[in-house]
Amino acid sequence: MTAEVPAKIAIRPSYVTGVATLYFFSGAIGLAYQVLWARMLSLQFGVSIFGVVVTAAAFMLGLGLGALLGGRIGLWRRYPLRLFAIIELSIAVYALLLPFVLRAVDGGVMLLAPESLWLWYALQLAAALVLVTLPATAMGVGFPLILRAVQHTPLTLGRLYGLNTCGAALGALLPLLLLPALGWVAGVWLVAMIGVAVAAAAWLLSNQVQTGTAADAPLSWGSVRPATLLAYAGVGAAALMLEVGWTRLFGMLLLRTEYVMAVILAVFLLGIGLGSLLARRLTARGWFDVLPVAAALFALLSLWVIPPLAGWAEGSDFGSLAGAMWAQGLAIALLTLPVTLLLGAWLPLLSARLGRDKAIGAILYGANSIGAAAGALLAGFVLIPWLGTAGAIVVAALLLFVAGLAWASRRSWLALPLMLGLAWPVWQLPAVSQLLPQGQADGRDLFVHEDALAITHVVERGDGQRLLLADLQRMDASSDPLAVVSQQNQVRLPLLLHPEPEQVLFLGLGTGISAAASLPYPGLERTAVELSQGAIEAAQHWFAPVNDHVSEKMHIVRDDARRFLQTTAQSFDVIIGDLFHPDLVGRSALLSLQQFERARARLDHGGVFVQWLALNQFDAESLQVVLRTFQRVFPEAVMFIDGFRLALVGGNGWRLSAQVVQSNLARLDPTVRNAATGGEGAWSWVGRYWGRIGATQGAVQGEWAPVIEYHLPRARYRGEMDLVALVEWLLRRRPDLSRAAQALHVADDRVDAFERAYAATELSLRAWVAELSGDVRQGQRLLRLAYQANPRDRWVSGALADRMYAGLQVMTAQGMEPRQALEAILFVRPDHVDALRELWRLEQVEGNQARAAEYRDMLRRYSPLDAALR
Repeated sequence: MTAEVPAKIAIRPSYVTGVATLYFFSGAIGLAYQVLWARMLSLQFGVSIFGVVVTAAAFMLGLGLGALLGGRIGLWRRYPLRLFAIIELSIAVYALLLPFVLRAVDGGVMLLAPESLWLWYALQLAAALVLVTLPATAMGVGFPLILRAVQHTPLTLGRLYGLNTCGAALGALLPLLLLPALGWVAGVWLVAMIGVAVAAAAWLLSNQVQTGTAADAPLSWGSVRPATLLAYAGVGAAALMLEVGWTRLFGMLLLRTEYVMAVILAVFLLGIGLGSLLARRLTARGWFDVLPVAAALFALLSLWVIPPLAGWAEGSDFGSLAGAMWAQGLAIALLTLPVTLLLGAWLPLLSARLGRDKAIGAILYGANSIGAAAGALLAGFVLIPWLGTAGAIVVAALLLFVAGLAWASRRSWLALPLMLGLAWPVWQLPAVSQLLPQGQADGRDLFVHEDALAITHVVERGDGQRLLLADLQRMDASSDPLAVVSQQNQVRLPLLLHPEPEQVLFLGLGTGISAAASLPYPGLERTAVELSQGAIEAAQHWFAPVNDHVSEKMHIVRDDARRFLQTTAQSFDVIIGDLFHPDLVGRSALLSLQQFERARARLDHGGVFVQWLALNQFDAESLQVVLRTFQRVFPEAVMFIDGFRLALVGGNGWRLSAQVVQSNLARLDPTVRNAATGGEGAWSWVGRYWGRIGATQGAVQGEWAPVIEYHLPRARYRGEMDLVALVEWLLRRRPDLSRAAQALHVADDRVDAFERAYAATELSLRAWVAELSGDVRQGQRLLRLAYQANPRDRWVSGALADRMYAGLQVMTAQGMEPRQALEAILFVRPDHVDALRELWRLEQVEGNQARAAEYRDMLRRYSPLDAALR
């Protein structure tokens, strides 16, 4: 048969410009979908990196399959732009339906895997891969269709690929504007409407090419060796392994929110797009010797500069969220652009080497994309848990080097020893002291655990105290004596508020120090839900000296707190929501209406649920959103304040009463009553009551419509996280003494004790506000009044003892003996470790060994990990 000869073609310049513009915006829409869907999947999984990995893998797999399929469709389509328009319209409709489909799938997966967390994850991952791969495949079909539409135009493969990728970089940043301004649902709608506009434009543009012209010309697929496809698939795998590794790494070192993924993705794609556009200027075959060596070299160098990058990020003060994203995005660009520019140049150079047929470019693109999908899954679920983030990046760099040598001369192998030499020192992340040189300069890594969920560190400071770090920059807990009190108080209050707790559920284990406060209660059944395996191991081994080996006395379930509450059939008398950072991706879902409803459903009749909030992590606007959300589920909800931590308390048929606290303590053995209140007595805790959470109108926090996760990062960088203003707002909300006594049903003969505790709590907060505002003298006066009102209040006596210790030199200069001054501090606060340490040293110097041993034993009791005890 004789091949059909295309008719003479007259292509208008407007047609060429229109197709190029369409494909630019098509790339922008596609990556906007990817970021939005990654955000959605992060909510569904509860783990941000899972959303990143799954969407990256699904998109690349779909783009690859679509590119291969689309080339064959293009062989018989006379109007490829019309099919392209139909595809864009279909994707827009699918994007609007996907959230509803995912919710239905989530419910089905819960039924199929109610017991196993890992089966639940596996089914969720499989379902998400399929659901996101479908529209991505449709997007991939568009690539060969566009190539066919410009088959006989001056548009080159490199220019088209570059324009599309640069558009994708812009699209990756688009959600940064849409999410804070419109929210997730409205953001998807807006992107879908842009997709509809692109579809309409493509349909209109197709009318400029008539039947029998360029659109009819058959594409020649050419011949590409399997080894070439395999090698280029390896390049794609290495590229996505780098993307996942860099996203994980920079997400820990730099911005801590969902904005990280979009910034890194945009920089990554911008480099590939620019590299593709610049490749048309590169003609010498020697570039195939340069590409693998240079790309692998720069990938490895990105690990070598991690310590100075971390130091810069920790020490920098950014004036706004936009300023932080610009500065840190530029830093990411400087580190990754050399690699991504080289990756972008590979496709047009290789296509030109194999014959300059645009169809060959589609085949290569498909193989590369399928390899990239495999690389994303391999990095996220195999290499990072096995070798760690740095190890995954090293493997990616070496794979990039080896795969790229398929088209290089043999002398390029001489660079292998250099690559191995550069890889060996950086295959593990540096120590925390290098990653946080200001905050943890004297720290020593005791324990590191990395899996697909998080990196967990246990760091020992110079004073011997230990920190639990999650993802490097989030301090979850500490063995510092003051921190121990704070953590244990999170359990003391909820257990005191229930008349006779028998089952308690901890939503989060952390160090286990909080749970240790439940040990005075005999026969109490303890269950803790913790997703981080690193935290579980840290509590069992590294914090056992300060948590009284509580892990041996409780049932620990490794699970997502939301999934556990939704699937367990067990009910509890007390459920305690631990502190966490609400601005991290997906974490704000733990403060959502749906999560509070799950907790209420798992309460026995008369049960109590307490959710703790750290006041320094909120501004007044975001705090009101959480209060409003909590009150919708618990209409009779109340608040308590412990230091700078706020407890939201709700129940299921639960009655708030001071008498409940008294009767609860009365049933305990006298030897443990003091421990149950932390030595503060019942009235100190009752006096921390802060009133009811009234019903208000406004936004609430939803799992699928989060509010605070978008607001908090902007508020932090704008300087709106004003703790003084927030505490003053709370002080204005507090009820007066008579209303508080009435709400708590305080008996007439106990009003005096309640009044003293109630006043001490407020005076102490007003004292801290005065000191934070610069009025130190007023703060000290109020603190002394608070101590006179209630000397048993831990925060009041501790703050007063700290000020006495800080003024120790003044006290001795006024004629007081050092021992007398230190003993005065211990009279105010018997567990003041600095005073105990000094008295121990003083008695040793003076040869009073028996007395020194007493102080040493007291120090060991209150601070068992203190470096002085070594």
